Order: sequence, then C-alpha cells, then structure tokens
Amino acid sequence: MKRIDLKIGFNCNNKCDFCAQGGKRSRVGRKSLAAIKADLSRARREGVTGVVFTGGEPTIHPDLLAAVRTARAMGYESVQIQTNGRRFAYPDYCRALKDAGVTEMGPSLHGSTAAVHEGLTHAEGSFKEVVRGIMNCRRLGMYVLTNSVVTSANYKDLPDLARLLVHLKVDQFQFAFVHMVGTAWENRLWLTPRMTDVMPHLRRALDVGIKAGVRCYTEAVPFCLMKGYEECVAERVIPEGPVSDADFYIESYGDYRRTEGKAKRAECRACRWVAACEGPWREYPEMYGWDEFRPVRGGRT
Repeated sequence: MKRIDLKIGFNCNNKCDFCAQGGKRSRVGRKSLAAIKADLSRARREGVTGVVFTGGEPTIHPDLLAAVRTARAMGYESVQIQTNGRRFAYPDYCRALKDAGVTEMGPSLHGSTAAVHEGLTHAEGSFKEVVRGIMNCRRLGMYVLTNSVVTSANYKDLPDLARLLVHLKVDQFQFAFVHMVGTAWENRLWLTPRMTDVMPHLRRALDVGIKAGVRCYTEAVPFCLMKGYEECVAERVIPEGPVSDADFYIESYGDYRRTEGKAKRAECRACRWVAACEGPWREYPEMYGWDEFRPVRGGRT
C-alpha cells in the first residue's frame, strides 16, 4: 500500500518539548478543505490508497470529518488519524470518526503516568484523556496504534509504558527516537539521550509487546543496535508514499528519509543490514558521533 502523510494544519492543544513542527503552529494556518481535497486527488492519481491525517493536531481542524469522508469517497482504503489523542476522550467524537470512514486511530502516549507524559506535553489532564481515548476506540472495535517519542525524560519508563499499552489492548505500538528538528532542536541538549543508554530499557519494552503478541516497533534506531529485534524495526513496514506539508509536496517520504533525513557513514557499507537500514536521524551523529554504531558482520540481508 502507498500512503500519503497529509498535514492539514499546525495548531495544537499540546506544547510538546519534542515537537518537530516548532514555530509552524504560529506561522502557518490550517489547510482549507479544498486544498486537502486537491492533495487527496493528486495522490490518488499516483496510485495512493492510504492516507494519514496529521499536523499539528488534526482533530482540532473543523473539516476533518469532511476530509475523511472525501478520502473514502475517492477510494482510499486506509484512513488513519495521527493525533495527540486528547479528543478521543469524547466517545461521540470517536464514533463520528468511525462513521466517517476512519480505519485506524493513532493516538500518542509518552509515559506510563501523568507525571511522565504531561512533563513532555505540558498539557494538564492530557494523560487521562489519551488513556480514556484509547479505551473509547477499543470499545468501538477500532484498530489502535500508538506512537511514543523516546527522550531523555521517558526512556527509563518505556517498559512500564509498554505494560500499560498491553493492558489497554492496543493493536500496535511504536517507540520513535526523538527527531531533533523544530522545538526538539531547541531542546536537544537535555532532550536527546544516547541510544546506547536507551537500548536496555527499549528491549525490555519490546519484550513486553512480543510476549503479549502485540505488534511493536522502533523508529530511527539503526539495525546495528537492534540485534535480536530486527523484526521490530519500523522502517521495514512504513508505507511508501508522498507527504503534503505546509507549502511543499514530497513525492516519496521514504526517499526523503533515506537521502536527506537520515545518515550513514562509509563504514555502514560493510554491514549486513546496509540495504535495509536507513541510519539515525542525521542530527544525532552530529551531536554524539558514530561510536555507538558498528557494522554487523555476516551475509547481506
């Protein structure tokens, strides 16, 4: 399946320390429904059959339901809402999204407690709202996949967070290493942990999901750090397709990630995973260097 990442606006009711959009929330207005339809139509002509509505926070866009209905009418088979999850706390809104044609609900949860989650989102009450929202979505029988950004403030909490997500019966969860752009760039010195410090906690968190039979992934963690957990590397399953941002349209997000967003060094060519691995976000080795990443020997895969 090819999927478009369609950013419909950059306003948000959280103020996350790791936000990749940064100042766009104050500089860029939301897209009109006509502009959203134009993006959907363009992508369909290119053979795209999935869409993820994101931002900013897509659930505060007044035309989200209309955009979902439009996508389904155009023949989109998969419609995901990538969101901070707070508005899912309202059951009627969740049902409205389902009735409009949403197939996947993608709330974000960044800690196993309010203290950890809200310490990063700076939105009082957001932890309970997201947890309640996940429960509402599951009661409706909707597919729920969560995203959690891995930072210095929450990486030790990942095993407990995984246990909570399993308890909430999510269908899939992902731990995405912080991308140092936007607000995350401004906070990079205290926000970004060393990956080698993260890995013991991350592996225990993945073990929780694997034992429970829940699909679980990491993003932006190179294969050389994922020995024994290679099936959990999200880049292997992220759909290809375009991105419609504020004022530009990228034909292939996969190509962008591999050629501009992430980085490898010459030594990576000796790794058995060189073809599949995208490397870390390029800002990471600029901050910490390459010593943590060592080629994995063996036959190419």
